[in-house]
Amino acid sequence: MTLLQPGDLFAELIVQLTDGRSLVVPEELSGGFVVTLFFRGAWCPYCNAPLRAFQRKSAALVDVGAQIVALSADTEHDTAGLIEKHDLMFPVGCGADTRRLAQLTGAFVNDDPLYVQSTGFVLDADGRVSVSVYSSGAIGRLVPDDVVGLIRYLRANAARDTA
Repeated sequence: MTLLQPGDLFAELIVQLTDGRSLVVPEELSGGFVVTLFFRGAWCPYCNAPLRAFQRKSAALVDVGAQIVALSADTEHDTAGLIEKHDLMFPVGCGADTRRLAQLTGAFVNDDPLYVQSTGFVLDADGRVSVSVYSSGAIGRLVPDDVVGLIRYLRANAARDTA
């Protein structure tokens, strides 16, 4: 297992959505920053809180050119309930293969029961990792205000570097 570092190319992930469609990350969200969140499951209060926070901050994230996608190993039914419960407007995937996520991204996995630990990535417009945040347990996650600040910083420095 190799942890993704800034500058690493993010692996292509096919995210199954609750409406039967799939989304290819980061390809289908290209053109700006992509915040990719792996969460333990709808049952986890430590995961519900940041998902709600990212929804509340969605306007600020759009303002800095960021899109959000989240996924877990949850069933389609449980994921649909989570989306409805928190009125999540960003894509939330279900049925993720936890072992494959770990292999591709270095995410930590809980074996019994099987789920992926919370992991977050901010990807640039080229699908490269700007920042990665790995949790090995219930706490430790990306925070929306930090993501907005990071993207503003990266954009300001990119503009300064090209001037």
